[in-house]
Amino acid sequence: MEPLRADVPDELPLEQRDIKIGPAGWSYKDWEGVVYPARLKQEKHPVEFLAQYFDLIEINTSFYGHIKPELGRFWSRKARAVNPNFVFTAKLNRTFTHSPVAVIESTSAATIMPNTKDERLAKEGFDSVAAENMLGAVLAQFPVSFKNTDENRAYMESLVQRFRDYPLVIEVRHDTWNDEQTLRYFAQEGIAFCNIDQPLLGRSLKPTTHVTSTIGYVRLHGRNYDEWFDSGGKMKFRDGSSTSSRDDRYNYLYTPPELKGWQTKIDTISSKAKTTFVVTNNHFEGKAVVNGLQLRNMISGERVPVPELLAQRYWDLADIAAK
Repeated sequence: MEPLRADVPDELPLEQRDIKIGPAGWSYKDWEGVVYPARLKQEKHPVEFLAQYFDLIEINTSFYGHIKPELGRFWSRKARAVNPNFVFTAKLNRTFTHSPVAVIESTSAATIMPNTKDERLAKEGFDSVAAENMLGAVLAQFPVSFKNTDENRAYMESLVQRFRDYPLVIEVRHDTWNDEQTLRYFAQEGIAFCNIDQPLLGRSLKPTTHVTSTIGYVRLHGRNYDEWFDSGGKMKFRDGSSTSSRDDRYNYLYTPPELKGWQTKIDTISSKAKTTFVVTNNHFEGKAVVNGLQLRNMISGERVPVPELLAQRYWDLADIAAK
């Protein structure tokens, strides 16, 4: 089902494959004292800290509010000073991909309503990172309710035209998009198809290894089947603490065998893409950092630097930590 392209060889040799791995976001309260030292923010920015361990972070705050150009430049310069191989990818704001009340109505071309300022603000934010040579891709993430219909295809085509000046990646979560017509359209337009791991409920998109541009993209969301669509309530623990339903969704730690399965898929994807971005989105209590480091170890075959506090909480990291 994967279209052939002339711009990338049928299979890149191992030494030419560029795989960048990192978490989705960095600003999580539950990372303090788990990933980050307690006084980190008084000494350095979290981006500086994570750039010691990863070559990639997916900016997720841009999904909720547009990147302020001064912040885009600031993050870029902080990360590059620590790691010259580092890049960001950034999520397109949800006004372009989700209904304003997505929890109570399906997202479709009829319910997505970006306002007149959104395109300008989104581009100003992306441009601030791109001007620093630090923007690897822009990700447009649609929910599972966004199905492959005539109206939705037309909306997607209009969105591609609005943001085609950026290396664009589209994430669709409904299985109706996993067809020859969609893949050919993506390849013709030079859009990367986002390969995802998510709870397989109903007609959710199953794991794929599609490459439709020079970019390969993978996002691992976790497999919390019970909490994925639960929009209310909190999970209570014996010690009296609790998590919101948003935390429940991303409170998932991949096992080594599960990661091995994705290592094989990433190998397939990276053999057909010039650059492959692998994003761990199971962020609760640093699990995205744990699994990202484990994937770096699996793919490189070498021990990797591990944050000290994280190694104390997740003992399995001792097996891969650089001495």
